[in-house]
Amino acid sequence: MTDLPDDLRYTEEHEWVRRVGPTRVRVGITDYAQSQLGDVVFVQLPESDSDVAAGDSIAEVESTKSVSDIYAPLAAKVVAVNQVLDAEPETLNTDPYGEGWMFELEVDDAEALDKTLAELLDSAGYQGVIGG
Repeated sequence: MTDLPDDLRYTEEHEWVRRVGPTRVRVGITDYAQSQLGDVVFVQLPESDSDVAAGDSIAEVESTKSVSDIYAPLAAKVVAVNQVLDAEPETLNTDPYGEGWMFELEVDDAEALDKTLAELLDSAGYQGVIGG
């Protein structure tokens, strides 16, 4: 059974989103995604201070099976990237919801972020996407 924390929001592209401040979110890939990828060997993260649009491909995860794009779940500015993944990309496999986070995004407006997060999937909705 795939681990799906209830405090996260999810995208159909298999990213998770955790609010870490009034206008900031942390983003990673789901346990389901990392299990489908297999052993992660390389992660290309977005540039800090870059602006991204919702749906933009902003990162890549390379595994022994394939290369997968990671998409921005919302329009925002990249304010942090997880440098641990440069040296230890396998952290995406071992701790996808903790130390395996990928980047943080920040928006200008907390109310707009509330609305955007409400439009993302909850754990039950994401479970439906992955066929659970």
